[in-house]
Amino acid sequence: MTRRSILDVVTSVVGATLVLAALVIIWAARLSVARAVYVSELGATGMPTAKVFELALLLIVAGGALIAFAGRDIRSRVRLLALWTPSVSLWVASGFFLVASQVTCTPGCPIPSGPAFDWQDVTHITCATLAFAAACVGMLQSSFADHHRILARFSRVSAIAVGVVSGVGGLCSLARYQVDFGSWCELVATTLAIAWVVVFGVSIAARRIRGAARAGTQRPAIRSSRRLASPTST
Repeated sequence: MTRRSILDVVTSVVGATLVLAALVIIWAARLSVARAVYVSELGATGMPTAKVFELALLLIVAGGALIAFAGRDIRSRVRLLALWTPSVSLWVASGFFLVASQVTCTPGCPIPSGPAFDWQDVTHITCATLAFAAACVGMLQSSFADHHRILARFSRVSAIAVGVVSGVGGLCSLARYQVDFGSWCELVATTLAIAWVVVFGVSIAARRIRGAARAGTQRPAIRSSRRLASPTST
């Protein structure tokens, strides 16, 4: 295994572990709150889950950046989606999540309009939305990735599921209708998006390991064939 392959395996596995830990923290924080809350409200000022939610976002930022580094050679075969790599989308998402982790929403995370207008909520909601959108772009790009069949299929399903579920949750939030149902939709969409990042990292590590194993089994065969073909071997 080359140094690059080893580095990619280590960074992708560490990144996937960090992101998976973040998902566990988010679920634990959400289940500790009895009332219906959207995911962003877990980090709102004054919430008992604020610190652990900040930790979860920072783990996503670190893990996502590591996985993006390991998967920097993955590219979509669709020309429009190949303008930049899924890694760039993941880095952009990590950057916006970093801002969202430091600029939290106010209690209740109100839609920033009318009397409820607040620049803190505007900043957090905008950054969280853009981070989510960038991750979805990464899913769409990965769904057409060359030589990554399993990742492509999972990314395609994830992109559709996240788009539909988060759309329903967002509509419920905007309309302030069935908030309990909408909050669970958002949590499910968040879970699917984070799970995609984990799978992205694991698939990179698995491919590097398979590639190294395949190269190891082919080299002895090549040497053997050369010896047989050599005129001095008889």
